[in-house]
Amino acid sequence: MDESPALSVAADESKAEYILSNVAEVVERILTFVPTKSLLQMTCVCKLWRNCARRVLRVQQNLTWVSAAGPSSCEGHALCHSLAGEIENVYILPKTVLVMVDSETFNRQECCIKKKARRSHHGPDSVEELNRLFPTGCDVVGVATPGIVLTPSGSHSGAPKEFQDGEAGYALMFPRVEGVDIRPFHFCKNTISEANLVEAGLMNNTDLRVVLLFGYEAFKPGAARILNQVLEPLAHSKALIAGGHVENVFSPKRHCCDRGSFGVVGLALSGPRIQGASVLLEQDVSSAKAAEATIQRLKAANLPERNTIGFMFACVGRGHNFYNNQRNVEADTFRKVFPNIPLFGFFGNGEIGCDRIVKEDYCLCDTDSDGLQHGYTTVMTLIHKQQTFSVVIGRAAASGVLVHREGAEDSCSLHISPSREHGPHSRASPSSAPWGVDLQPQLNAWYSLDYSLTSSCAFKLATVHHEFSRV
Repeated sequence: MDESPALSVAADESKAEYILSNVAEVVERILTFVPTKSLLQMTCVCKLWRNCARRVLRVQQNLTWVSAAGPSSCEGHALCHSLAGEIENVYILPKTVLVMVDSETFNRQECCIKKKARRSHHGPDSVEELNRLFPTGCDVVGVATPGIVLTPSGSHSGAPKEFQDGEAGYALMFPRVEGVDIRPFHFCKNTISEANLVEAGLMNNTDLRVVLLFGYEAFKPGAARILNQVLEPLAHSKALIAGGHVENVFSPKRHCCDRGSFGVVGLALSGPRIQGASVLLEQDVSSAKAAEATIQRLKAANLPERNTIGFMFACVGRGHNFYNNQRNVEADTFRKVFPNIPLFGFFGNGEIGCDRIVKEDYCLCDTDSDGLQHGYTTVMTLIHKQQTFSVVIGRAAASGVLVHREGAEDSCSLHISPSREHGPHSRASPSSAPWGVDLQPQLNAWYSLDYSLTSSCAFKLATVHHEFSRV
């Protein structure tokens, strides 16, 4: 009689171990509640877990961001401290990151940190610390601007905020997405050439859809010439161009030119799944009502709010000073029109963009390079990624295959592939590469040690994440 409860517990544990070692659908469902850094650890449990983690990573393709505002209680920028903690709970594997911080705070703190490092002859600066937070091989584009526009972390429907002064910043993290090519670029007086423009995807690229472009040190002699060399081929393309002039660039590190030199950085987004639209709030748009009427024109693009992000690139001369001391006018107006789209951007020293809609088979208008550059305006931009999905529908037990459903928002298809799962004693080796992708480099990207977890330990970790997600 006394042994019955113990036997019952042992039987339940045996069933759980069997399920976690053999039933891919259950394991995959559990792993969807696990952040990416922990998920990469779990790839070392066995081949079944490795393959399940691969499928989970494959469908985790949503944009993620971390934002911060207000003075930091520690040395360094508030965004760096927020990222250090929140990166542990990110559910994607970042491939490209766009970081924007206020120039006054970041540049001042960076200068102080470097002075201390020189006196002590060691210690990394805040830029190096920031880059270390992301996986090896992740492309980080970091710019400092006079003001920041951001949506708080955690919710797409959160109210965006304009910070024309004070400490603020954000990091937008883009995963590797099938059918989407995101290429960072950087041009200065030593690297600007037609060949490099082609390599960056800015010329002779029929799939180019959106270009986010930022000029730095724009008032120095020669800066306008480089910017025009980039804008001229883009002006008559079918791509949407949006951005502006920022104070300086701190990532990627510039090995081709000296600190303080001028140039252009940005991101080129290509692929048929990318769509975009932008409108220009001209200088005469000086009231909330007029701003709403202009932003409403973005509705003509008919872009779904899901998987869409907004950008606001405004002149430092606008903001609350432009709207009779009313704060957050344009950000609040954007949220009124698009309540479920997060908004990011900056206040800069000049704006780049125009009224344009880019869909699969047409572009709204053409313009010249001079028509892309403005002052005392705001460029409002929407970028949409058509969604695809891959869901395990079930297992055909007799034939030993997994059935996947894949497709875009308006279509889907079924794919049947041989089951590649193995028993609990088949440990995942670094050389195994399900679906032609090896997870070991991704694991090593965020971890210096090769972890080896047991199924029970990994299940407990997944359960904890699941309970927190329910809260």
